[in-house]
Amino acid sequence: MANHSDDLPQLNISMEEKDKLVAEVIRYVLFKNHQNSGSPIKRDELTQIVTKNYRHRNLPAVVIDEAKQKLTSIFGFEMRELQRARPSSTNQGRVSSQQSAADAKSYVLISQLPADVYRKYVEDVNSAHVTGFTFVVISVVLLAGGKIPEENLWHHLKKMGLFENDESHPALGNIKQALETLVQQRYLQKDKISGPEGNILVYELAERALDGPVNERVKEYISQVVKRDVASVVIK
Repeated sequence: MANHSDDLPQLNISMEEKDKLVAEVIRYVLFKNHQNSGSPIKRDELTQIVTKNYRHRNLPAVVIDEAKQKLTSIFGFEMRELQRARPSSTNQGRVSSQQSAADAKSYVLISQLPADVYRKYVEDVNSAHVTGFTFVVISVVLLAGGKIPEENLWHHLKKMGLFENDESHPALGNIKQALETLVQQRYLQKDKISGPEGNILVYELAERALDGPVNERVKEYISQVVKRDVASVVIK
């Protein structure tokens, strides 16, 4: 674990002041993660916690780094920086406002608890429908080759009783908003691209769905369902 105590005199801040800032950042991250259902937290938001009273340009990095360490050692969370996945299409038009906002450096919290411990003490059975929806959508996009036109995605979701204009689904509520939440949470990215018949919207796997453990787990579940290797399954 990095020790920044030697840097404090250069940063013109006491150990107590630094610890207070670290605690503020941790509280903010935990609150925002809960409030926004795991949506990414922009680094700028964390930087502003530090810079509202302190001006040294290196201080935010020191505070955020220590907050990351304590979130791991005390709370069992990895505060992972998202590496934004660029759209694979070279024939790309303008992107959605959610994506433009996501261009800034941001973080998500990833539990480091063992799976059995997480299921027993953390997992909320009341949110199983959201987890299921996330899995289904990621699986459809994955089996389509990692990206899929919006029209095709809704075609597959309709087969499962999930309709774009359904605003009162008994478990998910507004289905269109539920899909948009996956964009905000960076499981998907949504791009408007130029096609032969004009602009179309395309959904593509984003950072969190491309994350190694998540991606492998989805592939494993798909293989269990279809009883064969994911690479041999293709949908359009």
